Parts: sequence; structure tokens; C-alpha cells
Amino acid sequence: MASGACDVCGKTTMFGRHIRHTHGGRWERKATKKSRTFKPNVSKQRIFVAGDWYRLNICTRCLRTLAKAE
Repeated sequence: MASGACDVCGKTTMFGRHIRHTHGGRWERKATKKSRTFKPNVSKQRIFVAGDWYRLNICTRCLRTLAKAE
């Protein structure tokens, strides 16, 4: 898997725009837009699966789903 990606669901960095809501100047001017990244909240955890311990990079959404399944 790529660096910073979840080993369970494969969630990786996504790209988007940051749009300012304060439009400066005249009415015809558009709002300023900047490119930004959305990174998943990935942490390194030891998880017990099928009798063995595995060290995984796992996002917090998958951790919450695993806790619910137990």
C-alpha cells in the first residue's frame, strides 16, 4: 500500500479545493480558490485477527467498525 494509506479499506489522500467565503472587492470578482489535500486519519495498530497479531496502518473509521463487530 501507499504511504499514509489504510491497509484495510485502502483509503488514501484525496484532493480538493479550499474556497474562501469572503469575496474581496467588486461583485464581479470570484472567490479565491486554493488546492488542498484531505488525508485519512491513519494510525499504526496491532490487531488480533484469526488467532494472530498483525501490525496494520488502519484508519479510525475502520477501527470503529472493528470495535463494533467485536
